[in-house]
Amino acid sequence: MSRIRVLLADDHPLVTEGVRAVLETFDQIEVIAAVATGRDAVDTIERMAPDVTLMDLNMPGMNGLTATELVLERDPEARIVILSMHDNPEYISTALRHGAKGYLLKDVATEEIVTAIEKVHAGETYLCTGTEGALTPEGEREVLTSREQMVLLRLARGLSNKEVARDLDISVRTVETHRKNIKRKLNIDTTAGLTRYVLESGLLGLTD
Repeated sequence: MSRIRVLLADDHPLVTEGVRAVLETFDQIEVIAAVATGRDAVDTIERMAPDVTLMDLNMPGMNGLTATELVLERDPEARIVILSMHDNPEYISTALRHGAKGYLLKDVATEEIVTAIEKVHAGETYLCTGTEGALTPEGEREVLTSREQMVLLRLARGLSNKEVARDLDISVRTVETHRKNIKRKLNIDTTAGLTRYVLESGLLGLTD
C-alpha cells in the first residue's frame, strides 16, 4: 500500500518537529517536507504535490487561508487541512469557505491527526471533535472567498474575463472557474445581476 505523502506548513519549529515526530511513527504516512511560510507552502505544494497538507492559519507574510486559496486556484484537487489553535466557529467556517478539506486543533490527540489525514486523503471533509457545528447550514447562501470577491468586483466594473485575468495575473480559465462558482454561490445567472448584487451589498467599498 502506498504511503500518504504529507507536507507540514507552520512557522513554529516545536510544532512542526512534534507533529513530524508523531506522524513518522505511522507506517502509512510519510512527511515529505516542512515549511514555515504561506508562500513556501504554495511553492512546495506546486513542486512536490503532497497528498495532504497540514497548514497553520497564522504564518508570516502570507497566512494559511490565502495560501490555501492560491494552491486551490492552481490545483483544485489539492487537499489541505488547517491546523490551528483557534476553535472559534467563524475561523472554522472561513477555512472551509476558502477550500480547506479539514480543520484540526493543535491540541488534538495524535490518533485524530492521523484519522483526519486518512479521511481527507480519501476525499472526505474532516472537522475535529467539537467543531462539527461550524459547517454552513444547508440552504444558507455561501460566502464568497476574498479571491472571488476580487473577480466579482472587476466583472461588475465591466471587465472581460481576459481583462480580469490580466489584472489579477491568473489564467482566463481560472477567471471562468471563479465566475462559475460566484454565480452558483449567489444563485445569480447574469452579469447584470452580479453588478446589482455588488451595488446592493456594498462590495464596491472594499479595497482590492
